Amino acid sequence: MDAKATLRYARITPRKARRVVDLIRGKKAGEALIALRFMPYRGSSFVEKILKSAMANAEQKKAVNPEEMIISKGLVDQGPVMKRMEPRSMGRANVIRKRTSHITLVLSGE
Repeated sequence: MDAKATLRYARITPRKARRVVDLIRGKKAGEALIALRFMPYRGSSFVEKILKSAMANAEQKKAVNPEEMIISKGLVDQGPVMKRMEPRSMGRANVIRKRTSHITLVLSGE
């Protein structure tokens, strides 16, 4: 039985979030939760939140012990980009792109 959780429009770039998701893919949920707590990356707090949500969803489905489930799939897709203008000299402007992510985790029972 699979349990799924998604965080949409997370204010972190997909590249930074993928770095964290790649580290926990294939691990047991309990081990991944401990690993995320001590990671130095900013994206680990976002992924930890989603993992807890997926574990709670698994518990509601009366699946096996949520901590023993394996993270079978972890996806990070690009969301919409907020564009902001930064003034430069001589009337010019630079575009600042504030990227967002859609992060999905799927837990599957053994």
